[in-house]
Amino acid sequence: MQGKIIKGIAGFYYVHIAGSGIYECKAKGIFRKDKIKPLVGDNVEIDILDETERTGSIRAILPRENALIRPAVANVDQALVIFAVTKPSPNLNLLDRFLISMEYQKVHTTICFNKSDLAEEQEKERLRAIYEKCGCRAFFTSVREEEGTEEIRKLLEGKTTVVAGPSGVGKSSLINLMYPDAEMTVGEISSKIDRGKHTTRHSELFSIGGDTYLLDTPGFSSLYLTEITGDELKDYFAEFREYEPYCRFQGCMHINEPDCQVKKALEEGKISPVRYENYKLLYGELKQKRRY
Repeated sequence: MQGKIIKGIAGFYYVHIAGSGIYECKAKGIFRKDKIKPLVGDNVEIDILDETERTGSIRAILPRENALIRPAVANVDQALVIFAVTKPSPNLNLLDRFLISMEYQKVHTTICFNKSDLAEEQEKERLRAIYEKCGCRAFFTSVREEEGTEEIRKLLEGKTTVVAGPSGVGKSSLINLMYPDAEMTVGEISSKIDRGKHTTRHSELFSIGGDTYLLDTPGFSSLYLTEITGDELKDYFAEFREYEPYCRFQGCMHINEPDCQVKKALEEGKISPVRYENYKLLYGELKQKRRY
């Protein structure tokens, strides 16, 4: 039988088979021997061991369209990163790290700023201005007031989407508001593993009917960029690209070089100073890491 891994905990994989439900499976030893680790999101073939107990064994992992490093999930189409506009105030350095990490892994990201009903219009405009030229769309939602969620629903339709963000921003509330049936899937797993269902400790996938899937991931409070170098960082700031060809030096890092058109655009208000400051901080961090 074929299904999709929707959760993995301590060597057990929970496989959803359309029309049949969820089976608790172990992976065959051949995977360990070949150093292949099943991932949430993998499409797999399983052998049923006990239909009553809903247990099985994963015998094959079907070819992956992609596999992310962080979070460790497979076969995703896009990412939705959720931050609060306020309470807590968004850590934009952390947000930029996530955007860079997803772009490195070639996953398009949409930003959702939640709790917009608690924020001043001025703050929403400030965030909109910072991210309007970064290559990602930004939406403003209020789960409590059910505002802006219809646009997010359209964005997710027919896709497998990684949903990520720090704790306390309303990520789980947004998923449950838009897709109440997600709770049913979580509940079925929770009864098997005797685990509470409101705190995401592991990546888990919700089948939302048709070909729409959500991959909910644990909240994160830090993110280190280990895959790229300081010299590559500028390539992940889309708003620099328009001005880079006119810098005096080819390969300009936009830090201390003379006649840098990126810095000129910054002075003219064409590039967000917040994004540029995050670029400088990350550049220094990556250069320091390289030194050691």
